[in-house]
Parts: sequence; C-alpha cells; structure tokens
Amino acid sequence: MTMTAATVGPQRYQERYAARLESVTQARRDIALVLQTWGLPQLVDVAAQVVTELVANAVEHTDAAMVGASITRVGKESARIVVTDTSRTRPTPGTPSPNDEHGRGLLLVEALAHAWGSELVRGGKRIWAELRVPAAC
Repeated sequence: MTMTAATVGPQRYQERYAARLESVTQARRDIALVLQTWGLPQLVDVAAQVVTELVANAVEHTDAAMVGASITRVGKESARIVVTDTSRTRPTPGTPSPNDEHGRGLLLVEALAHAWGSELVRGGKRIWAELRVPAAC
C-alpha cells in the first residue's frame, strides 16, 4: 500500500476514521508517517502516545460514528495534533487510584504535550495537543 503523507497540504494532514478501536492503530501509523515525512522523527513516539490516547478516548467515551484526527506543523520543530468527535462533553483528566487499570490517558497527554486543551465546536468538540522537539534533541 502506498500512502501520501500530506493529503491536505505540505504542512497539514487530516483523516476521518470509523469510531472503532482498530482505528486507533491506523491513526497512530498515519501520524507517525507524516512526522517522518516532515523530518520530525523526534516527535514520533510522543505523537504516537498522544494520538493513541485521544483517539481511544473518542472511540470509548462517545457515541460518535466517526473520529477526525489531524496534525499540523506549527513550527520548525513543533506540531499540533487535533482529534474531533461529535460529543459535546469536554474531557477532564481522571484521578485514578493506584489499582485502577484505566483513567490515566489525559494525564499522560498532559505530561507529554507542551500544551493541550479542548474546545466545543459546531457539531462536537476538538481536543488538541501541541508537541515540541525537546531542546536536547
């Protein structure tokens, strides 16, 4: 299979996925390919974790039929991931107990991203996370 990394333009990639857990893997692969194409391999691992958490949350915690994922290059060494769904419920980081198996996704996003947030938009919400190449890289 041949994939074009930037279907929207050289500095932005976006795709819509069926709201199924299998889509989490595809979104992660797509975002990683885009970052490699843009020459930002330093962001691949962090972006993979962030997009995994955000898409999985949209699939598991909403009744959306489709989930959108995009990545935009916002600087020489930074990118912004956006995940959209049709739910109007904004996400909040959990407070899991040490024995809980779930509830840490947004805490992980908060730890990995330079900044993150959510906003209500027409037809649902978007959750975004800004990633930057660490200064040591």
